[in-house]
Amino acid sequence: MSGNPATATPAASLADVPAPAPVPAAAGERGLSVSQAMSNVMAKGKTAFIPYITAGDPDLATTAAALRLLDALGADVVELGMPFSDPSADGAVIQASAARALAAGATADAIMAMLKEVTPELSCPVVIFSYFSPIAERGMASFAAAVKEAGVKGLIVPDLPYAETSAFRDEAIKNDLELVLLTTPSTPAERMKEITEASGGFVYLVSVDGVTGPRANVNPRVESLLKEIKEVTDKAVAVGFGISTPDHVKQISDWGADGVIIGSAMVKQLGEAATPEEGLKRLEVYARSLKDALP
Repeated sequence: MSGNPATATPAASLADVPAPAPVPAAAGERGLSVSQAMSNVMAKGKTAFIPYITAGDPDLATTAAALRLLDALGADVVELGMPFSDPSADGAVIQASAARALAAGATADAIMAMLKEVTPELSCPVVIFSYFSPIAERGMASFAAAVKEAGVKGLIVPDLPYAETSAFRDEAIKNDLELVLLTTPSTPAERMKEITEASGGFVYLVSVDGVTGPRANVNPRVESLLKEIKEVTDKAVAVGFGISTPDHVKQISDWGADGVIIGSAMVKQLGEAATPEEGLKRLEVYARSLKDALP
């Protein structure tokens, strides 16, 4: 990986810019915002289940089916990865998944068209996970408008440059999108506080320094990091990177996380199956096992 996914993410200049208040659902607008979905889960004393899949792996029809399936299984938010040729924050599993999706012709426009069809059917909000390069290439305003038009509710950009953060947040807010920011074990305390203040939807705590991918154990520092973050914010905090088993999910929930994000291990179910049908069956069994481990 070329760097820590959160080191480029904001701080000082954002300290003076309050995060947007949770976006109210205007009359006629479909679905909950990300912050509303997280608040609903927290109000019930539960931990949000946040699965991640790659758009277009193995194809967009299967992605659409997987979104419907995860929603039906009780996902509280779904992260959808936009495939990119140089995914610096991702390990081998998601890199391979992105390569398969790109080879199968998953363009940004095709992904947005699929989402526009599917999001009205979902009860949970969808968050797009995209690297910054394709956003910059399209133009921040154009990208944010297209994402809103597709029915998406939030954005995660792991390599968002510090200098671009404020302008991109402005575009997101204009389009009723919540920009989720990341903090890691190596983020300095003052920077972490500024990130939590600026983050929309929830605060994304990356459990380890490094790339995505399953690990044998959850980093024990996550417990103290969660406490530190919760001392400075009442926003929801979700933990991701390296989470792959029901025991991991239960551990992180017991430590006080408001949500758990499962990526690489989820992507494997779909992408490494012999057929899309088998992949969806594997995804259902696996997702159910994680959801059932949560309080």
